[in-house]
Amino acid sequence: MIIKNKLDRTFGPFGSSTGFFLMLGGVLATYFSIFGLLLVIIGAFAAFTSTSALIDTDNKKIKYSDNLFGILPVGKWIDIKPDMKVGLKKSHRGYMGYIRGTQPVGIHYNDIRIVLYGSDNKQIMPIKKFDSYESSKIEVKNLSSLLGLDII
Repeated sequence: MIIKNKLDRTFGPFGSSTGFFLMLGGVLATYFSIFGLLLVIIGAFAAFTSTSALIDTDNKKIKYSDNLFGILPVGKWIDIKPDMKVGLKKSHRGYMGYIRGTQPVGIHYNDIRIVLYGSDNKQIMPIKKFDSYESSKIEVKNLSSLLGLDII
């Protein structure tokens, strides 16, 4: 069974909204010129590209992938070894955008992530994200028993 966990948008909230506006402008520009399709393609790439983690529980493999245009997963499968571990980690992502050229606008996301660690306790990749600590504790226990890994 393959479990898919969506993580983040690659270009953040500002890049995604810019991609939507590029797509809209490209659709309008296509009426006048064929080069408007280039804007539609660039806008779709920025708007829909995201990251995710795929877990293959049957074959004990995991994959961190970039989903190009939201549908084409690109990444490398990693075999899960018995000496690997899973753990929880606080995550803070901040994005800065500017309106009218000089006024900064910041967006901050705080969440808890389940992270895969190697045998040397170095972080390999995030697996899943949660808003609350309680739900992440339950899921890390389920995931560790499902994959046969220890918890840090």
